[in-house]
Amino acid sequence: MEAERPYNFFFRFEDLRIYNKALDYVAWVYANSKHFPNSEKNGIAARFLCVAQSIGINIAEGSGRNKPQFVYYLKLAKSSIRECMVLTTICQRLGFLNEKGVEESRCFLIEMTKMTGALIASLVRQDKPSECVDDEEYYTQPNGNVL
Repeated sequence: MEAERPYNFFFRFEDLRIYNKALDYVAWVYANSKHFPNSEKNGIAARFLCVAQSIGINIAEGSGRNKPQFVYYLKLAKSSIRECMVLTTICQRLGFLNEKGVEESRCFLIEMTKMTGALIASLVRQDKPSECVDDEEYYTQPNGNVL
């Protein structure tokens, strides 16, 4: 009999390293956007926070679906990661992030891109049938006769 998972890990996506890294990045964005000018609290700071949050949200949303849909949501998460890189660059050019902040953001984003890509590749690999398949279903003709 399989041991029950603790209540705080009921949702499978909570076990994903990429999901937890995305939450770490959200915390980083919150901490760093506090230093943005007050005039930007509802501008680029709000956009940055929203896009950073969408990385984890897409991972969670996709994890409850079938594999092709999960891959789709992971690709949406990768799009949000790229958008965060653009926002990082904009914040740098406007003087809202210093070199250290830009490097920290870039490191988070590169790591999340690699992790998401690896998870996508793993899911896609699992869906491809092996060339040496012994399952009867792969040798069944459309009329139901087994070859």
